[in-house]
Amino acid sequence: MDKEATYQYLKAHGIDFEVNEHKAVFNMGALASVHLAYPEWDAKNLFLRDDKKRHYYLISVKGDKRVDLKAFRKQYGLRPLSFASEHDLLALLGLTPGSVTPLGLLNDADCIVHYYLDAEFLGNIIGVHPNENTATVWLRADALIRIIKAHGNDVDIIDLNG
Repeated sequence: MDKEATYQYLKAHGIDFEVNEHKAVFNMGALASVHLAYPEWDAKNLFLRDDKKRHYYLISVKGDKRVDLKAFRKQYGLRPLSFASEHDLLALLGLTPGSVTPLGLLNDADCIVHYYLDAEFLGNIIGVHPNENTATVWLRADALIRIIKAHGNDVDIIDLNG
Protein backbone atom coordinates (compact mmCIF):
# COMPACT_ATOMS: atom_id res chain seq x y z
CA MET A 1 0.00 0.00 0.00
CA ASP A 2 1.64 3.25 -1.13
CA LYS A 3 0.97 6.75 0.20
CA GLU A 4 -2.15 7.42 -1.88
CA ALA A 5 -3.59 3.98 -1.15
CA THR A 6 -2.98 4.63 2.56
CA TYR A 7 -4.94 7.89 2.38
CA GLN A 8 -7.77 6.10 0.57
CA TYR A 9 -7.76 3.33 3.19
CA LEU A 10 -8.04 5.86 6.02
CA LYS A 11 -10.89 7.69 4.25
CA ALA A 12 -12.72 4.43 3.52
CA HIS A 13 -12.54 3.52 7.22
CA GLY A 14 -13.84 6.90 8.37
CA ILE A 15 -10.54 8.00 9.92
CA ASP A 16 -10.05 11.76 10.16
CA PHE A 17 -6.47 12.78 9.39
CA GLU A 18 -4.24 15.66 8.35
CA VAL A 19 -1.18 15.41 6.13
CA ASN A 20 2.12 17.31 6.06
CA GLU A 21 3.88 16.65 2.76
CA HIS A 22 7.65 17.13 3.07
CA LYS A 23 11.01 16.11 1.64
CA ALA A 24 12.06 12.53 2.22
CA VAL A 25 13.44 12.00 5.73
CA PHE A 26 15.30 8.90 6.84
CA ASN A 27 15.68 9.43 10.60
CA MET A 28 14.51 11.56 13.50
CA GLY A 29 17.48 13.91 13.13
CA ALA A 30 16.55 14.78 9.55
CA LEU A 31 12.94 15.30 10.58
CA ALA A 32 14.02 18.22 12.76
CA SER A 33 14.57 20.28 9.59
CA VAL A 34 11.00 19.70 8.38
CA HIS A 35 8.08 21.90 9.40
CA LEU A 36 5.46 19.69 11.05
CA ALA A 37 2.04 20.73 12.30
CA TYR A 38 2.41 18.91 15.64
CA PRO A 39 6.09 18.05 16.17
CA GLU A 40 5.53 17.11 19.81
CA TRP A 41 3.31 14.21 18.68
CA ASP A 42 5.59 12.75 16.04
CA ALA A 43 6.36 9.07 16.51
CA LYS A 44 9.67 7.25 16.35
CA ASN A 45 9.18 3.69 15.10
CA LEU A 46 11.46 0.72 15.77
CA PHE A 47 11.08 -2.50 13.79
CA LEU A 48 12.63 -5.33 15.78
CA ARG A 49 13.03 -9.09 15.80
CA ASP A 50 14.03 -11.61 18.42
CA ASP A 51 17.37 -13.42 18.30
CA LYS A 52 15.78 -16.51 16.72
CA LYS A 53 14.09 -14.45 13.95
CA ARG A 54 10.76 -16.00 14.93
CA HIS A 55 8.95 -12.97 16.33
CA TYR A 56 8.77 -9.42 15.02
CA TYR A 57 7.77 -6.26 16.82
CA LEU A 58 7.03 -2.66 15.94
CA ILE A 59 7.36 -0.09 18.71
CA SER A 60 6.07 3.50 18.35
CA VAL A 61 7.23 6.03 20.94
CA LYS A 62 7.28 9.79 21.10
CA GLY A 63 10.16 11.07 19.02
CA ASP A 64 12.21 12.34 21.95
CA LYS A 65 12.21 9.01 23.82
CA ARG A 66 14.85 6.32 23.87
CA VAL A 67 13.98 2.65 24.17
CA ASP A 68 16.26 0.45 26.25
CA LEU A 69 15.82 -2.80 24.33
CA LYS A 70 17.27 -4.94 27.10
CA ALA A 71 14.87 -3.49 29.70
CA PHE A 72 11.96 -3.62 27.23
CA ARG A 73 12.47 -7.31 26.45
CA LYS A 74 12.72 -8.17 30.14
CA GLN A 75 9.58 -6.20 30.96
CA TYR A 76 7.57 -8.02 28.28
CA GLY A 77 9.17 -11.47 28.61
CA LEU A 78 10.74 -11.43 25.15
CA ARG A 79 13.90 -13.02 23.80
CA PRO A 80 16.89 -10.73 23.07
CA LEU A 81 15.98 -8.09 20.50
CA SER A 82 17.75 -6.41 17.61
CA PHE A 83 16.71 -4.37 14.61
CA ALA A 84 15.13 -6.40 11.83
CA SER A 85 16.79 -6.44 8.42
CA GLU A 86 15.81 -4.35 5.40
CA HIS A 87 14.72 -7.62 3.77
CA ASP A 88 12.36 -8.43 6.65
CA LEU A 89 11.02 -4.87 6.68
CA LEU A 90 10.14 -5.10 3.00
CA ALA A 91 8.86 -8.70 3.16
CA LEU A 92 6.65 -8.24 6.24
CA LEU A 93 5.54 -4.61 6.11
CA GLY A 94 6.20 -3.60 2.51
CA LEU A 95 8.38 -0.73 3.74
CA THR A 96 11.87 0.57 3.10
CA PRO A 97 14.30 2.02 5.68
CA GLY A 98 13.26 5.51 6.74
CA SER A 99 9.59 4.75 6.08
CA VAL A 100 8.85 2.58 9.13
CA THR A 101 5.33 3.28 10.34
CA PRO A 102 2.51 1.47 12.14
CA LEU A 103 0.44 1.96 8.99
CA GLY A 104 2.80 -0.60 7.43
CA LEU A 105 1.09 -3.18 9.63
CA LEU A 106 -1.80 -2.97 7.15
CA ASN A 107 0.59 -4.70 4.71
CA ASP A 108 1.30 -7.52 7.20
CA ALA A 109 -0.82 -10.18 5.46
CA ASP A 110 -0.21 -12.83 8.13
CA CYS A 111 -0.51 -10.38 11.07
CA ILE A 112 2.67 -11.67 12.67
CA VAL A 113 4.14 -8.33 13.78
CA HIS A 114 3.21 -7.40 17.35
CA TYR A 115 2.63 -3.67 17.83
CA TYR A 116 3.56 -1.70 20.94
CA LEU A 117 2.37 1.92 21.32
CA ASP A 118 3.71 4.45 23.81
CA ALA A 119 0.93 5.24 26.33
CA GLU A 120 1.65 8.96 26.01
CA PHE A 121 -0.17 8.94 22.67
CA LEU A 122 -3.46 7.71 24.19
CA GLY A 123 -6.12 10.40 24.01
CA ASN A 124 -3.94 12.40 21.62
CA ILE A 125 -2.82 12.45 18.03
CA ILE A 126 0.13 10.62 16.55
CA GLY A 127 2.24 11.54 13.55
CA VAL A 128 3.37 8.65 11.35
CA HIS A 129 4.47 8.14 7.76
CA PRO A 130 1.81 6.98 5.27
CA ASN A 131 4.05 4.06 4.19
CA GLU A 132 6.41 6.53 2.49
CA ASN A 133 8.83 8.96 4.15
CA THR A 134 7.70 11.99 2.11
CA ALA A 135 4.77 12.88 4.36
CA THR A 136 3.52 12.69 7.93
CA VAL A 137 -0.09 11.73 8.67
CA TRP A 138 -1.69 13.01 11.87
CA LEU A 139 -4.54 10.94 13.27
CA ARG A 140 -5.99 10.05 16.64
CA ALA A 141 -4.01 7.32 18.37
CA ASP A 142 -7.22 5.47 19.27
CA ALA A 143 -8.17 5.39 15.57
CA LEU A 144 -4.75 3.97 14.72
CA ILE A 145 -5.14 1.27 17.37
CA ARG A 146 -8.63 0.45 16.09
CA ILE A 147 -7.59 -0.10 12.46
CA ILE A 148 -4.52 -2.13 13.43
CA LYS A 149 -6.57 -4.40 15.72
CA ALA A 150 -9.28 -4.70 13.04
CA HIS A 151 -6.58 -5.76 10.58
CA GLY A 152 -5.62 -8.55 13.00
CA ASN A 153 -2.30 -7.49 14.55
CA ASP A 154 -1.82 -7.66 18.32
CA VAL A 155 -1.53 -4.26 20.01
CA ASP A 156 -0.16 -3.49 23.47
CA ILE A 157 0.11 -0.11 25.15
CA ILE A 158 3.45 0.46 26.87
CA ASP A 159 4.53 2.95 29.48
CA LEU A 160 8.13 4.06 29.00
CA ASN A 161 9.68 6.56 31.34
CA GLY A 162 11.68 9.29 29.64
